[in-house]
Order: sequence, then structure tokens, then C-alpha cells
Amino acid sequence: MKSDPDRIPGGRAAAERTADTCALPGSRGRRIAAEAFLLFATLLALFPVVLIFLEAFKPDAEIVHFRGILPHRWTLENFLEVLGSPEEVPILRWFANSVFISSMVTLLVLVVDSLAAFALARLNLPGRRWMFAAIVATMMVPGQVLLVPVYLILNRLGWIDTPLALIVPAGAGAFGVFLLHQFFQSIPRELEDAAAIDGCSTLGIYWHVVLPLARPALATLGVFTFIGSWNAFLGPLVFMDSVDKYTLPVGVALFQTSYYAEYGYTLAASVICTLPVLVVFVLFSRQIIRGISLTGLKG
Repeated sequence: MKSDPDRIPGGRAAAERTADTCALPGSRGRRIAAEAFLLFATLLALFPVVLIFLEAFKPDAEIVHFRGILPHRWTLENFLEVLGSPEEVPILRWFANSVFISSMVTLLVLVVDSLAAFALARLNLPGRRWMFAAIVATMMVPGQVLLVPVYLILNRLGWIDTPLALIVPAGAGAFGVFLLHQFFQSIPRELEDAAAIDGCSTLGIYWHVVLPLARPALATLGVFTFIGSWNAFLGPLVFMDSVDKYTLPVGVALFQTSYYAEYGYTLAASVICTLPVLVVFVLFSRQIIRGISLTGLKG
């Protein structure tokens, strides 16, 4: 008969002391060193973002002649100038363009990639393994290589300088298919068989069974897609000609020319551009971590 440490006075404390004694020598020190290194790496990664936010509240003289991290004179002049000149700096228009394009790209990616991943992971299609391998292989191709062919196609369709030029080409991606494919494969097939016995069609299984179970992976893909589309610079720069149709990253770049740079305005616009992405990441950080931990690399 086993003895229960909780029923013996001081039994649990004695068991914990025994476990600490039996721990490998130096394991506690290695853990503290690893946590200290991770803390240092986190602070190092956050430092540029914090510096941008602090510098945006400095006048130009303090930005050019750096005298410390914290501003000696806090000011909102940079933000007021950027937000108060809609004719010269249509930053609210750029903000609306970024929100619309990023939202539409995210919605389109979730629909197209989830359908493609469901077909490759759950349907008995001929050559699906080769098709999946070919889709994953496209992740190795740099986007700059496809820039000229995509431009020629968009020009032929008459989509240059329209939101369609930024939404349609980015409406599907190999990363999303790969991420959702791995997650869909981990779903038990018994659930699909039970739904099929109840008379559910293939699309019904996809909508009522697979998608509800894949919400963590869909949230992860949606956040990554939204952030990637929000920060996209090369596509809007090449495919858009009108200034009022630019997105925020391209609009921020207009504050710097070959001869002069508006440092205060650039930093204030950078804060406005970065803040929504940070808010989205903070709000959905738990879903991102859960989606990555549940998805993994299951084959």
C-alpha cells in the first residue's frame, strides 16, 4: 500500500526537498542563466520600438542632437503637424487604405488557404502529396522575383493604381496552406465520419466540423497575414501611382527625400503606423501562442 505524502505531517514539504536534492547539479543555475538571456534578448528587441515612441515626442533639435533617451521637452507638435495637414499629408486616408487592404487580404487568405488546406489534408485527391510539396516549395521563391510578372498581369487587367492590385495577388499564400494543412491533419477522422453519417456534405464538414476546431490556427494565420499586409512596402510602392491611394508604410517614406528628412514627422507617422499592429498583436497574442503550440509540425 502506497503512502500519501499529503496525509503525513510535513510529507509534501519533505517530498519537495527530496526532489530538489535529486535535481541535476547546476540545473537551477542554467535555468536562471537561460531566463536572464531571454529577458536581455526581449529588452534588446523592444528597445528600438520604445526609442521610436520616445523620439516622436521630441522637437527636431533634440532628435538631431541626441542628448538622452527621454525627451527634455515633451511636445505634440510632430503629431499635430502630421494629423493637421490633410491636404499635404493625407495620413488618415493612408490609414484607411491600410485598414481596408489588410482586412480584405486577411479575409481572402483565410478563405482560400483554408479551402486549399482542407482539400489537400482531408480529401483523397490524386497527387495531393506532390501538389502540397509544390505549394510549399513556392515559399523558397523571393517575392521580388515575381514583381515584374505580377506587374505585367495587373497592367493587362487594368488593376494598376487600384486596391485590387494589392488584394488579389496577396489573397493566397503557401504559408497559410502549410500551417492549416498541418492542423487539419491532426483532427480525428471519426468526427468527419460521424458528420457524414448524419448527412453532412463535404462543404458542410468543412464549415461545421473542421473550421470550428481550427479557430486557433485560423486566428494565428489571420494575425500574421494582417501584420504582413499592413507592413507591406514594395507592392504598394510599385503598384500604386496616386498619393492618396498609398498605404501607411509608403506614406511614411514620403517624409524623407534625397536632400532633406523630416525626422520628427517621420517618427510621429511611424508611431501612427506601428501602434495598430502592436494593439492587434497584444489582443491576439494568446491565440497566436495557442495556435502555434497546437499546430506544431504535425505530419
